[in-house]
Amino acid sequence: MRMFKRAATAAALVFLGAGVATVTAQSSNSSDTYRQLNLFGDVFERVRAEYVEPVTDEQLIESAINGMLTSLDPHSSYLNKKSFQDMQVQTRGEFGGLGIEVTMENGLVKVVSPIDDTPAFRAGLQPGDLIVQLNGEAVMGLSLNEAVEKMRGPVGSELKVTVRRGEAGEPFTVSLTRAVIKVQSVRFRTEGDIGYIRVTSFNEQTQSGLEKAISSIQQQLGDKLKGFVLDLRNNPGGLLDQAVSVSDTFLEKGEIVSTRGRRAEEGTRFNAKPGDLIKGMPLVVLINGGSASASEIVAGALQDHKRAIIMGTQSFGKGSVQTIIPLPGHGAMRLTTARYYTPSGRSIQQLGITPDIEVHVAKVEDLDKNVIRRREADLKGALVNPDAASKAPRPATTNPAAPGTPAAPNPAAPAPGPGAGAAPVAPGAPGATPGAAPAPGAAPAPAEGAAAEGAEPPFDFQLARALDLLRGVALFQQRSAAR
Repeated sequence: MRMFKRAATAAALVFLGAGVATVTAQSSNSSDTYRQLNLFGDVFERVRAEYVEPVTDEQLIESAINGMLTSLDPHSSYLNKKSFQDMQVQTRGEFGGLGIEVTMENGLVKVVSPIDDTPAFRAGLQPGDLIVQLNGEAVMGLSLNEAVEKMRGPVGSELKVTVRRGEAGEPFTVSLTRAVIKVQSVRFRTEGDIGYIRVTSFNEQTQSGLEKAISSIQQQLGDKLKGFVLDLRNNPGGLLDQAVSVSDTFLEKGEIVSTRGRRAEEGTRFNAKPGDLIKGMPLVVLINGGSASASEIVAGALQDHKRAIIMGTQSFGKGSVQTIIPLPGHGAMRLTTARYYTPSGRSIQQLGITPDIEVHVAKVEDLDKNVIRRREADLKGALVNPDAASKAPRPATTNPAAPGTPAAPNPAAPAPGPGAGAAPVAPGAPGATPGAAPAPGAAPAPAEGAAAEGAEPPFDFQLARALDLLRGVALFQQRSAAR
């Protein structure tokens, strides 16, 4: 209290020359602050003395701080020592739990996305699922950090998660075994003559993993390489500096993202350095409702610079930056300190990134398989093509498939691959997290693109469209160059 009084006295002295009105306003503000602090002290003492069960001062103070922060927005919160340590581990790319990213919605824990190859992913969690109970205990009334803490636990231990899917869906329970979650944030493969790179989150390993992926694909395909697909679906975000670095990988110059805080002079701009690692090759970026924060920074920068075609569905729409502020001797506070804007000045807060080409998840069927059609070669007395005399004509019909059987993917363009969706994770010191709170825990039925272990992945329609688009662009470029 003495410190508050000294600060108030100093403030009054500083503004003394400005007139009585200024001093009066300052004194009024200080008096109001003291009254509010006295109110807090009264409530604190009453709870400590009369609550039905004993509570420690530490519990009460931490809860009060967390309540103050969580009342500001969904992404600000208090991290005690353990939570702060867990967050630091997560940004390094390894933590224990079930393997899902979550946020809070209407008092329930909402799944943003499962992390690839984790217990939750293999069990089939879907973005948008609501976790209503953990080991039979209702989630309603818990803070996000409390719910996350309950989902964590010793490796090998089980957790029963009750999930509600959809507004009218009946809750169902899934038993999950906790495991060490090692997040390999970048995965890659070749799809014929196209390089496919999936970024699952933005942690300290992301940029090095991306560079390795690009180099490996270029060596594998050589001159046959026609372009790249960057899959950011179900990527909940992560570290701001990694989002900037990933964007810079594909840009030669220009702004990547800007942040604007409470004061205009505190704004920051991040610009690209010369050097496009894929040397201007065609690039398609896949996004969906689970692509959040850092993912949206990358998609927005590449879209505004017309460096990539953004394909998929509307992204999550998290346009704020959280700074982790360590509190010596305690933990840290995750505080929303700025909004971020794409190079054209767009704020994606609540709106998200709109894809250039909208492609929804779809089931593909070959309707011609069950239709018998006649061709010219079937007509009696049809003229013979002398150029094809040595070639047997293709049959006019094929064996009909069972009704409703999905068409097999084009072998030249296989498209297995994880689906997408999400909310963010917490970053480290100067950085910020574009995203919600990370939570190793939870699981229900198959997520978009998720498949049971050992089963063939489902046909990925969005990826197939991206591959077709890149091959079309490459073909057009070849023909234009040959003119």
